Amino acid sequence: MIMDDINTIYYNDFGIVFQWKRCAARDLSKVQLIFKDTGLFLSKEELLKFRKNIKSTFNNPNAYLCEQNSKFKSVLLQAPNRQTSFIMTLAELKNISDLVEGTIFQLGLNRFLTKQKLSCN
Repeated sequence: MIMDDINTIYYNDFGIVFQWKRCAARDLSKVQLIFKDTGLFLSKEELLKFRKNIKSTFNNPNAYLCEQNSKFKSVLLQAPNRQTSFIMTLAELKNISDLVEGTIFQLGLNRFLTKQKLSCN
């Protein structure tokens, strides 16, 4: 991936979210979320669904797996589609939460600034 081919939206130590500038995958209504060895191409609705799934995972004791020494080592996170789920540590869950929340915030900020720019012209 060449950095000139993407518009970075948000990133942290765990992953990156971007939109393609050009290529067959270009769809301005979707974002590419990359973490670990996984890439998800998500619409706004799917991104919001993923955020909801992440929040539910934090609050659902049934999502916690591999209890060891009274500490949970991993959780089961449902992807936006029903066919996919991820097993990750609590630290990874916090990182993916930051990645998704930061992306949603940045997309909202970009939308607001675009509207403000249009109303000033």
